Amino acid sequence: MVSPVTMRAVRTMGAVPNSEFLLEVEGVRKAFPGVVALDGVSFRLKRGSVHALMGENGAGKSTLMKIIAGVYTPDTGSFKLRGNEIELNSPLDALENGIAMIHQELNLMPFMTVAENIWIRREPKNVFGFVDHGALRKKTAELFARLNIRIDPEINVGDLSVANRQMVEIAKAVSYESDVLIMDEPTSALTEREVEHLFQIIRALKAEGKGIVYITHKMNELFEIADEVSVFRDGRYIGTHQAGDVTRDDIIHMMVGREITQMFPKEEVPIGDVVLSVRTLTLKGVFHDISFDVRAGEILGIAGLVGSGRSNVAEALFGVTSATSGEIAINGKTVDIRTPAIAMRNGMAFLTEDRKDTGCFLVLDILENMQMAVLRDKYVKRGFVSEVEVARECERMRQALRIKTPDLNERIENLSGGNQQKVLIGRWLLTRPRILILDEPTRGIDVGAKAEIHRLISQLASDGVAVIMISSEMPEVLGMSDRIMVMHEGHVTGFLDRAEASQVKIMELAAQ
Repeated sequence: MVSPVTMRAVRTMGAVPNSEFLLEVEGVRKAFPGVVALDGVSFRLKRGSVHALMGENGAGKSTLMKIIAGVYTPDTGSFKLRGNEIELNSPLDALENGIAMIHQELNLMPFMTVAENIWIRREPKNVFGFVDHGALRKKTAELFARLNIRIDPEINVGDLSVANRQMVEIAKAVSYESDVLIMDEPTSALTEREVEHLFQIIRALKAEGKGIVYITHKMNELFEIADEVSVFRDGRYIGTHQAGDVTRDDIIHMMVGREITQMFPKEEVPIGDVVLSVRTLTLKGVFHDISFDVRAGEILGIAGLVGSGRSNVAEALFGVTSATSGEIAINGKTVDIRTPAIAMRNGMAFLTEDRKDTGCFLVLDILENMQMAVLRDKYVKRGFVSEVEVARECERMRQALRIKTPDLNERIENLSGGNQQKVLIGRWLLTRPRILILDEPTRGIDVGAKAEIHRLISQLASDGVAVIMISSEMPEVLGMSDRIMVMHEGHVTGFLDRAEASQVKIMELAAQ
């Protein structure tokens, strides 16, 4: 059993010099109400290595890492750091013992500057005991120079893109000079160029003898950066292998316990009439003269580098922001979409890019989150909500999406990031939209759930729904789209039909 005693002196205890492992975890169990998240799992991290942790959403990966990072307290289990027995009862314990974690859901404070976020509680002080802002800027600039990050330390974090916030989180973790660095889906918001930048940082840290735990659902990243890979399934440890000794199919089979034969089950369906027509849509300073059509049964993929304006166009279509000029027509009729409510009344649905900030109501349960978009009309009779009917439909959606939770009354903040994403997808599918806009629909979702969501998208298209899908994952865009619209710096640079599209052609248009 883990005792409540906190040990903060590990760095001065005289670590075992010949210990091969930086971190050793044995027999960890952790239960939450109604579910066993971890059941006797083990894990070992070598010095100077990258150890990938794989598993479906709800497999226990993030739970174990949060225990190691001091966020959760385990029910049972033992831990060794640098060969010494340790107990970690808070994130501060972990940081003081050289363990830092970059969480999947970013934890930055939007109304503080980049520099203030990185050095919070560690700010340099002047002789009067006040924060020395000059020294703060200098420390941040030195850190960014070391990591080759080009972000203004003085800008508020709330003004940064999701990708740049991710880089700030990475810099903050590195600033602690920790020996163990845990990265939970660190590339979920990064472009290919930014991913390679991150990998350069990881390789440099590895060369310094640090150990990196790398949680990802992206197989190509695993084989590029990882030395070892461990797989969890349903809260249990399945096994560990050298990354070079296993194939993609081996890992998928270990993760899901079954074969996944088709990642992109794109169906050839009849393409109908134009449902959504957009002409010269403009948001001054963000995007300009965007024009395209989407037909019933068609999946229009939108590709482009981060900052190209893809998400901004989606938000303008749904009324989250108001376009400066341009025209939107639905079924041939011009519609003035000033608010999401107007968009929804016209049969539109929108899955946002950032589930934490603009999607989930974290303090509410799954049922409340899922039913949020349908309580206005379908399930309201004479001013009263038909609670039995809406609960039945939400439960059906939970089962269809394989959302891992004991019941619909569980608070959504207790779910893994991927399962939160499934709840949001379920919310919009319940509206039975005619136009569905999906911004990064499978971000942070495991390989098994990705195939299921892709199948759902294909089924919606076969039912006549017009789908717009924004994705940073090139295989997803190529595998699911009938046509691809490519953007660069707020402009449309070209369209590609499914038959002619390739990764090279998309990148040529995206980098013009």
